[in-house]
Amino acid sequence: MRAAVMYGAGDVRMEDRPEPRVQQPSDAVVRVVLSCVCGSDLWPYKSMPATGTGRPMGHEFLGVVEETGPDVSGVKAGDLVVAPFTYCDNTCDFCRKGLHSSCRNGGRYGLDGVDGGQGEAVRVPLADGTLVRLPVGTDQALLPSLLALSDVMGTGHHGAVTAGVGRGDRVLVIGDGAVGLCAVVAARRLGAEQIVLMGRHAARTDLGRAFGATDVVAERGDEGIARVRDLTGGHGVDKVIEAVGARQALDAAFGTVVDGGTISRVGVPQYEEGPVGPSMIMRNITLTGGVSPARAYIEELLPDVLDGVIEPGRVFDRSFTLDETPDAYRAMTERRVLKALITL
Repeated sequence: MRAAVMYGAGDVRMEDRPEPRVQQPSDAVVRVVLSCVCGSDLWPYKSMPATGTGRPMGHEFLGVVEETGPDVSGVKAGDLVVAPFTYCDNTCDFCRKGLHSSCRNGGRYGLDGVDGGQGEAVRVPLADGTLVRLPVGTDQALLPSLLALSDVMGTGHHGAVTAGVGRGDRVLVIGDGAVGLCAVVAARRLGAEQIVLMGRHAARTDLGRAFGATDVVAERGDEGIARVRDLTGGHGVDKVIEAVGARQALDAAFGTVVDGGTISRVGVPQYEEGPVGPSMIMRNITLTGGVSPARAYIEELLPDVLDGVIEPGRVFDRSFTLDETPDAYRAMTERRVLKALITL
């Protein structure tokens, strides 16, 4: 089968790899229909040391079950399924608490002999715990929004949930990437009254407005903080969803949140230290967030996607064929594309 493999920074190659086969009784083989490039894929694309073996890439995919192991009962051949970006058993103590990303038996795609999602097919371990059957056909216009449930919509929702967004809240979303835009969707869905989106790319912030952002702030640093405070009557925001991962974004979060407010970080941090000393304690600020347990949210969000209440698939602004995956990485790195959809 054809699949994308990363050999180092800027080096993604399309290769012929062995066809996946059931190896464990709990496995399923999924023939991929849609995949995509994630913003988190761009970090190794910019910095991964060169390697002679390469790493299969991709962790967001939707496809049709082709084969199942004898222990799999929740899905069958022919089912259209979506896979969250980590696989899990959905039964361990962490999964039962809704923390599927910490599953004791789970793992990540592209590692430990497991295929990446940017390929023609994937062997999915722990299929019953991982895969969610979709009650639609493969020709549905809903498929991009259903694919978004594998990661970006679940991550944006995780930011809103961990921030405690509720009805009437003033919310700041920092970052106009796909996760930030999905956080706008989530905040609106949870009843936020004012949603300020901090971003400087007009096409993206326009989509953010369509998703429910009431205000857009293009400024950064102290100027951006002052602008957010001005938009909130000088008070600041109750909740912040930080979807960038840069230290400057964290500083903006602390500079705009009210005393007693909450900051949720869902952007992968590219720093080791932050302003979490005495001033944070004196202001009673809660700092939370983390990697999304996407599997925990799929059933909750799925009905709203099926009913057209939310359309997170609109973050995919350009399609590429599988063999064009290296071009998709370049286009996203150069910010010519918000989120690249890969069609098979």
